[in-house]
Amino acid sequence: MAAYGLLIDYEFCTGCQSCEVACKEEHKIPVGQWGIRVLDDGPWECEDGKFNWNKIPTPSRLCDLCAERTAKGKQPTCVHHCLAGVMQYGTVADLAKELEERPNQVLFVPKPYKY
Repeated sequence: MAAYGLLIDYEFCTGCQSCEVACKEEHKIPVGQWGIRVLDDGPWECEDGKFNWNKIPTPSRLCDLCAERTAKGKQPTCVHHCLAGVMQYGTVADLAKELEERPNQVLFVPKPYKY
């Protein structure tokens, strides 16, 4: 069985937190816990006087890539609701190819789970 993962292109994440909200609603995650959380890196000033401020969606150990949804052929809820379209779900092999093509992405592969 192929391993599946989540590829996140954080360079273009707007920080809208729709992935957080969708995950919490889908899985009834209580206040103070997250299946995915958007973290801040910045703001900080670059040498050219411009500022850098990254928003980085980070799945937690509660994330199972929406096993029930993906077993039915659906996308994980964070991918489905991502307003900026910066998340992809697929096999690790396919996502690794995408990762080689563009910088500033992270590939998240959770502990194996059973459908």
